[in-house]
Amino acid sequence: QVQLVESGGGLVQPGGSLRLSCVASGFSSNYYVIGWFRQPPGKEREGVACFSNGDGSSNSADSVKGRFTISKDSAKNTVYLRLNNLKPEDTGVYYCAAYSLIGGTCVIRRSQYGFWGQGTQVTVSS
Repeated sequence: QVQLVESGGGLVQPGGSLRLSCVASGFSSNYYVIGWFRQPPGKEREGVACFSNGDGSSNSADSVKGRFTISKDSAKNTVYLRLNNLKPEDTGVYYCAAYSLIGGTCVIRRSQYGFWGQGTQVTVSS
C-alpha cells in the first residue's frame, strides 16, 4: 500500500525559506511520480511541482519557477520541495501525492493523482 508522509512546514517570514519532505513507500515498481500541491485558505488545491522517479525528470508550475525546486534522495525514498523567497500568498497546506507513470513527462494535474499524504501547513507572515 502506497504511503506518503509530509513534514517540514511551519511559520516563516516573507523572503524566508523552507524545505518540505515527502517520504514515499509501498510502490510496486520504480515507475511513479511524486507531485506537490498546495491549498491556500479558501481556495482550490493547485499543482506546484512533480518529479518522475523513472527518468528523474521534473516539472513545475509557472507561478513558482525560480523559487521552488523539487528533488529526490533515492537512498531515503524522500522527495523534497525547497521553497525560497517565500511570499504571503504561498501560505497554505502543502500535500504530496503520487501516481504511476511508465514514460513521458509528469504532470501536476490534481485528477491524475491517486495517492495523497495528510499535508503540512506553511504560513508566510511577518
